[in-house]
Amino acid sequence: MKTFKKIMIVTAVVIAILAVSLMLFMQLPVFGKHTTGEDLARIEKSTNYKDGSFQNVQPTEVMLKEVSTLRVMREMLNKPSTVEPSKPLPTVKTDLKNLASDKLTIVWFGHSSYLIKYKDFTVLVDPVMSGYASPIGIFGKAFEGTDVFSVDDLPLIDLLVITHDHYDHLDYATLIKLHTSVKNIITPLGVDAHLKHWGVPAEKIKSLDWWETHKLNDSTIITSTPSRHFSGRGFTRGKTLWSSFVLNLQGHNIFIGGDSGYDNQFKKIGDLYGPFEIAMLETGQYGKNWPFIHMMPEEVANAAQDLQANVLLPVHWAKFALSNHAWTEPIERLIASGEGKVVMTTPKIGEPVRLGDTLPVEKWWREVDVLIR
Repeated sequence: MKTFKKIMIVTAVVIAILAVSLMLFMQLPVFGKHTTGEDLARIEKSTNYKDGSFQNVQPTEVMLKEVSTLRVMREMLNKPSTVEPSKPLPTVKTDLKNLASDKLTIVWFGHSSYLIKYKDFTVLVDPVMSGYASPIGIFGKAFEGTDVFSVDDLPLIDLLVITHDHYDHLDYATLIKLHTSVKNIITPLGVDAHLKHWGVPAEKIKSLDWWETHKLNDSTIITSTPSRHFSGRGFTRGKTLWSSFVLNLQGHNIFIGGDSGYDNQFKKIGDLYGPFEIAMLETGQYGKNWPFIHMMPEEVANAAQDLQANVLLPVHWAKFALSNHAWTEPIERLIASGEGKVVMTTPKIGEPVRLGDTLPVEKWWREVDVLIR
């Protein structure tokens, strides 16, 4: 009986230590901070905020109800080798500080990070330049060769756009180093709390609810539009909003997709704000266990049509393995399903896309691995 008591006491002490350690760990700055005060009151007035969290326009399960968390964890820990390239990816080290911008130009950094430049105005979207898509440098390591750009390579940024607060879109290490060279920041509702917690001046940041518009100057207007996703950096979801954005930059109409499952909002956005000269849409990290929060490649082509996009730039692939599909599968499936539906550009990381010029269309990924069909 004494032995049993000792075991119980030791077990209780271990559990207590682990609980305190986890609590202290979750206080690290990288996890951000929930909104409070007047900002929270604004959130609570949003028609998109119900029962203590933001909601999608269409009812959406993050995971299928019949799928257990244990099963998902087991599958994620036993990914096939094809989720990563077998050798470093080819890239183009463009001089971003002297980037020609007489035409609307976009430079993709892999996954969902890219720079948009036209004349004297520079926009940066979801920069992740720390080498990892996770709160600590253990999980979500970037593919070899893809971290060709760092914050030091960036020019001064007129507008930084953050689509939501997941680690593969809002990177603490990058933001800490970057924000002093950024003039304006646009986020969805609630995401601004993370940035303020990290020391970003509040006067730089404007947070938007869906369908809200912010005019930066006479020729630059940005509107937050719905996406079908979720949010959260800790154990709670839905305390911040997730968005796509419509950007009108000196007459150029651009769609910034963020992360989204497929729904009728693409058609609504296209009817209200289209046609778009170019749309950046997520193409990857989908899975059979979460079919509603990321588009399948075939749905991406449909979304581009719904948006009335003249050109589609597929993003959200070729840098991190956040799902179990082969790393080339998203782009191959998209090309197969999108042929005849949408004009597509497939630049290497760092290779400029210049609208009005010949678009990069090389199938460069086929030179990295033997194509798996």
